[in-house]
Amino acid sequence: MYATSPGLMLLGALPALIVGLVFLAALVVLALNATHLAELPTPFSVSWDEGWRTALRALVAVGLFAAGVALGVVTYAALTLTIGAPFYERIQVATEQRLGGIDRPVELPFWASVRRSIADGLRLLLVAAATALVVFLAGLVPVVGSVVGWTLGALFGGRALALELTGTAGDARGMTLAARRRLLRSRRARSIGFGVCAYLTFLVPGGAVIGTPAASAAGTILLRELRGEATTRSSGLASRVEGRPA
Repeated sequence: MYATSPGLMLLGALPALIVGLVFLAALVVLALNATHLAELPTPFSVSWDEGWRTALRALVAVGLFAAGVALGVVTYAALTLTIGAPFYERIQVATEQRLGGIDRPVELPFWASVRRSIADGLRLLLVAAATALVVFLAGLVPVVGSVVGWTLGALFGGRALALELTGTAGDARGMTLAARRRLLRSRRARSIGFGVCAYLTFLVPGGAVIGTPAASAAGTILLRELRGEATTRSSGLASRVEGRPA
């Protein structure tokens, strides 16, 4: 898509860049203040030996940052896809056209679409909050806490991202959030694998900006694959989409 529709993909990168700068600033603030924030839930350690107190607060600080990253990645994707909805819808449509289109695309009335988007967004934010809590608690486990926390963040965050990134294509087919969740569960390994790849891409500096439009197109392809629809374009269709004689 970047090679064949660079203008469209760069438009999709614009809201990702704007939201990404805000979230990056928030994560920097969290990182700089994580040690101080770790003192709030650990007042009981004031009387401890300094070494043990410092170790505990360092553990809590790492857990807080890991939870902040997990929460940030999922809410970043939700907010970016909402703000840039017109751009990502165009990316979804362009991807669908290259692969054969949709038989009977569903177009919801404006307010019905807004209500569904708000409801879906709230549910996904709850998932993000729960993910952050799990990551934080796992991060408190001595020795292996950091590894376990970051791993769980990638797994739970990846599952949430798979749900979010298939949303536009699902809406075009009239699928509810529950129906989309059931479809993703039917191929759990593939769905979570896709989401984890997107999650890890978003952790790379600049990866979220470049990756969000690509992940939007990839989410469309994933949904088509899970529904048994074509995921490879024919040469004739490719020629028509690109404006050349077949």
